[in-house]
Amino acid sequence: MTEFVTARKDEFGVEPICAVLTEHGMKIAPSTYYDNAGRCPSKRALRDGQIVDLIVAERTRQKLAARFGARKMWLRLRAQGHDVARCTIERIYAEQGWVGALRRKKIRTTVPDDTAERPEDLVDRQFWASRPDQLWVADFTYVATWAGTVYVAFIFDVFSRRIVGWRAATRMKTDLVLDALEHAIWTRAQAGVQDLSGLVHHTDAGSQGGFKWSSQHLYLEVLDGKKAAGCRSCAASEDAFAGQVGFPAAG
Repeated sequence: MTEFVTARKDEFGVEPICAVLTEHGMKIAPSTYYDNAGRCPSKRALRDGQIVDLIVAERTRQKLAARFGARKMWLRLRAQGHDVARCTIERIYAEQGWVGALRRKKIRTTVPDDTAERPEDLVDRQFWASRPDQLWVADFTYVATWAGTVYVAFIFDVFSRRIVGWRAATRMKTDLVLDALEHAIWTRAQAGVQDLSGLVHHTDAGSQGGFKWSSQHLYLEVLDGKKAAGCRSCAASEDAFAGQVGFPAAG
């Protein structure tokens, strides 16, 4: 509180600031401020300032250290010979609003199902097309957010390098993949493309619960039954999607 008043006293004055703070439930009298401001810093405050300087120096000097949590920073400082308690580092981290990088459990979005029937692979990793709507590559990824994991299914046109259809949801369901394909077909229809004959819809060989029939079902529902393409990997879609949208490629 004292630091807050000190930082603004030249602009607003001590008494008006104290009056506003008191009015909003943070009671502080001008006399209290002057008493605290004139008091010498405690040994703990001085020691905390030194530790903060050490941490800031580490976070500035090495990019990786800026992602350290309190435990790793405590270990780093101890390794450098600084005698500091872990609880002190944790308290300073909380006071400064510092947090380390959160390690989340890796989610598998591609789980091959050896029992599922797979269409013939018509692409054979030759991710090249001479015209739009000749080869679509479908894949499935996820995005970690503070609210939880969001799963994204998308359809990528190899020729135009454009995502022509996508859907996002908080659960991995077959309908999510189907909706992405339907969105791609709707997108092309809005652009005046009604005839998708000859289109190869290329998917990976994964399954996740209800996904084990999705590659075949996607094709049978909307295309002509002769151009289904299963595959070993959707590396092309992963590279393109990660590069264009910035999401982590998975699957």
